[in-house]
Amino acid sequence: MVDVGRARRLSKRIGTVVASAIEFEIKDPPLAFVTITDTKVTGDLHDATVYYTVRGTTLQDEPDYAAAAAALERAKGTLRSRVGAATGVRFTPTLAFVLDKVPETSAHMEELLAKARAADEDLARVRQGAKHAGDADPYRQEDRGEGASGELDDEQDAEDTVDRD
Repeated sequence: MVDVGRARRLSKRIGTVVASAIEFEIKDPPLAFVTITDTKVTGDLHDATVYYTVRGTTLQDEPDYAAAAAALERAKGTLRSRVGAATGVRFTPTLAFVLDKVPETSAHMEELLAKARAADEDLARVRQGAKHAGDADPYRQEDRGEGASGELDDEQDAEDTVDRD
């Protein structure tokens, strides 16, 4: 039986331990720019997937994804040992590192939203001098079918109640 709460707690703990170990214990230069974003654990608690992002040395520099992935692979055994010591579970989960694409996806979504805003502004500029086609009041006033008292005429009322199937 899968205990979802236990798996969630374990994944949170694994993420904390891995992030702490990368920051304070493992002295590999490519890992200095790695951030752990999320961790998922399988239902049997045997496999853990650790999602990470990488930033460049400055905000304008392109991150070195390959060096970060290679450094995480080199540190995988050490990180798994730290996770095993910190969690105290009978079977220490195997660690798999996956590059998190959320920042790139969100940047792409921001670009699409900026294009949509620009298109909306262009459409608003075009609309400013435009006039509606046709009359100001497109509804016919004389064919409402109401009598002087405001009730429908008997002829029209009879036509409306006829079953047209």
